[in-house]
Amino acid sequence: MAAQGTITQYGRKSSVSKGPRALGLIQLFPNGKARLIPVAITVDGKFFDAASYKGTPVPMALDFGVVYEGFRTGVSQGLFTITQPGRAGHLWLAEGAWLPAGTKPAQKGMKYETPKIEDKDAPPRLHRADTNPAGTPAEKAPAPPPPAPKPQETAKVMAPPPPIEDANRPILRRSKPDPSVRRELVKNFDEEVTPPPKSAKDSTNSVQIIPAISDAGGPDPRPYTFDLRPGEEATYRAKMLELASAQLRAKAGSAAKEAAPVRAARKAPGAAKAAPTAFEDVHLRIFDLSNSNEPILVLSAKMRPSPATAHPGAGEEITLVARTNLEGELRRLFFSRTDPQHLEITPRMELIDAVDADGDGRGELLFRRTSDAGSSYAIYRVTADQLWPLYEGTP
Repeated sequence: MAAQGTITQYGRKSSVSKGPRALGLIQLFPNGKARLIPVAITVDGKFFDAASYKGTPVPMALDFGVVYEGFRTGVSQGLFTITQPGRAGHLWLAEGAWLPAGTKPAQKGMKYETPKIEDKDAPPRLHRADTNPAGTPAEKAPAPPPPAPKPQETAKVMAPPPPIEDANRPILRRSKPDPSVRRELVKNFDEEVTPPPKSAKDSTNSVQIIPAISDAGGPDPRPYTFDLRPGEEATYRAKMLELASAQLRAKAGSAAKEAAPVRAARKAPGAAKAAPTAFEDVHLRIFDLSNSNEPILVLSAKMRPSPATAHPGAGEEITLVARTNLEGELRRLFFSRTDPQHLEITPRMELIDAVDADGDGRGELLFRRTSDAGSSYAIYRVTADQLWPLYEGTP
């Protein structure tokens, strides 16, 4: 029954179609500009490439006026409104206006008026009603006839509304149209020259990446952070590094058995045990994706090369995803090991964040996959014993 409860907890909920839901990445540059990279779009429970879905003449995810809400681990960061789609080589992008959370947009068309200050120390005055000097009741003057409408206004009233291009075309979350910001149908971003950062050590010159979602009627967002008790993060970090070392030893042992001839080998007395693997640049993220208070752990680290066995600059990296069982032990869901010389076999997996990609109220893991052919994005659902791919883009 306990095992059955665990599987049910990770079972897929009944999906309710609420219209298209687009996922993208917002790039915030130090100079204040903002761009959007389309990732995927969900329609009736199916994932499509957002850069090509209904791309006539512009992909629907990058249409004028589409509004994206940026999230970090499920917490809203602000709104991004597309003002100009375009291309950079063979990639689709869109620039727009970024409005951080908690700020109000600038009001247009407001005129300054001098405030009227009432003088409270002035002597009181009586307000009298209007009277007729002749002493006769005033006669109401006839109201002037309304002015005749101009020919241009008559044409505007009689003109029919503009036809809709496709009545069945799904609609993403949109803002009010502003014709003043529309410059051209498709912009060539390659013509823009971005100045290099002043200093590589200056953290203010780094480009911020924020996942963003556009959905006209999606579920209410919720945070995917896991509440940790004091000292619990260090415990999880030690367990994840130990599990990663065990995975590396298992892979090394299986590779040695395949390379060595089949023969009986005696264990030498007093043989030294394998030294523990040394890691550096360790990053651990812990999420609560299903609102069940069960941690999902994602570890990324680099292996410190050994001068005796590894050539300089090996650059081996690992990515480990695990969850806890009922006894509190870690269970591996995903593990990968790669280096720059073997990206065609095993791509590098870089975690971006946890997002609700399909709009069911539960978080998925968004990764950037880098191979020898280029970079793409992938969305994975965490199940009971593995990562299930919902969408894997092509470079």
